[in-house]
Amino acid sequence: MSDDPPGDTPRRRSTTVTGRRANGPFRAVRRALAVGCLVVVAGVPARPVPASPAPTTLWVAQMNLCNSGRAACYTGRAVPRAAELIRAERPDLVTLNEICQDDVPRLEAVFATVHGRARVTSAFQAAGDRPSDADTLCRNGQAYGIGLLTRLPSAGSRYTVHSGIHPTQDLADPEERPWLCVHVDGAFNACTTHLAATSHAVALTQCGELIDEILPAIVRSTGYAPTVLSGDLNLRLDDVGACAPPGHPRVGDGAVQHLVTSADVTLCCARSVGLGGATDHPALLATLVVGGSPR
Repeated sequence: MSDDPPGDTPRRRSTTVTGRRANGPFRAVRRALAVGCLVVVAGVPARPVPASPAPTTLWVAQMNLCNSGRAACYTGRAVPRAAELIRAERPDLVTLNEICQDDVPRLEAVFATVHGRARVTSAFQAAGDRPSDADTLCRNGQAYGIGLLTRLPSAGSRYTVHSGIHPTQDLADPEERPWLCVHVDGAFNACTTHLAATSHAVALTQCGELIDEILPAIVRSTGYAPTVLSGDLNLRLDDVGACAPPGHPRVGDGAVQHLVTSADVTLCCARSVGLGGATDHPALLATLVVGGSPR
């Protein structure tokens, strides 16, 4: 990708899609960049959030599957192993890093099966490739990036998908790191990202921009909902504390995967689960309660 300003390529920089499928802000905004890079492709008016919504418990699983086919950690076994974990743990929300685009529908089919008649949805965002000004590709030719699966609270739930490329990137790395959110009206805003691995300073900046600018811009465009962000941040837990506001719950896997929430979410009972050598990261699992306390 060229080094043009963030707003010059809106197709890959940021999109918003509103969907109905069958199967608070973190911090005051310090800069206005994210507002300019959010492009609405389709939308519905934000609906008011009930004053006292019923508590919602979410069982969350974060996985980095190292499934590009290009990295040394690739085994070809990560997607089947992720499917096994979904069947065993039955998470309500799954965030996925280092995947190929077709991995999302494969895992969504498993996710939908374990949730029976509940509605589920999925989303994918490719990483950018600076030299080609296109998507980074897996070895199999599919787009490479991040994904998200979530169980929707009800048959009538409305959601919007927001995604884009971080405005700050390590110019020494051809891969441009993405972010992705699914905002469920009046319920929660679920997000994932895979931050820079080649520069600690860039990863910290990306983390700050996401929390300070991009997530608040989503809230302004869709209406408030408690936020859950999980992913491979390529930062240690103390570093995440430097880019997340005080009082906002966070937990990590002891390495670089983390889960951070807005202050109105209770985080409980996190643990790591090994994936049998199928990838170089364990799964990070946690229980979250939105609007109440863990039972």
